[in-house]
Amino acid sequence: MEMQRVGVISDTHISDRRRVIPALVRQAFVGVDCILHAGDIARQDVLDELAALAPVHAVYGNMDPPELVSILKAARVLDLDGVRIGLTHGHLGRGRTTPECALSLFTGVEGLRAVVFGHSHVPYNSVQRGVLLFNPGSPTERRRQPRPSYGFLTIENGLVRGEIAYI
Repeated sequence: MEMQRVGVISDTHISDRRRVIPALVRQAFVGVDCILHAGDIARQDVLDELAALAPVHAVYGNMDPPELVSILKAARVLDLDGVRIGLTHGHLGRGRTTPECALSLFTGVEGLRAVVFGHSHVPYNSVQRGVLLFNPGSPTERRRQPRPSYGFLTIENGLVRGEIAYI
């Protein structure tokens, strides 16, 4: 099995032409095996732009318009190189924190190795009970974070590692 590198992005909130996916993120995603977008996309052409770089797997977030909600799911289980990864926005589920809510949607998924989520705009990269919980933050709307961010997953020999990248 080869190593897979996955670009991870969330909370782009690109609702008009004034805000774009940063060039640095687009450059960083060149050559990745696929891209995960954890919701709050705002416009279909954001997914089209990412799809020009690599295959895209996306879910809708709480701020996405009906036209995206109608074509995307709230949560998905992906099989990437034999590794099962949950993808959701983080606004649904049960728990006190965004990571807990995201993880709760995948209870009972056998062989789950990672859950990728967004919503809080807070980068998060932590393994809990053998499952990587990963939030790339936001590359366009950092809110209370010092810097905008995005991320990568590396999948190798059935293991998943997360890495947060800052702009």
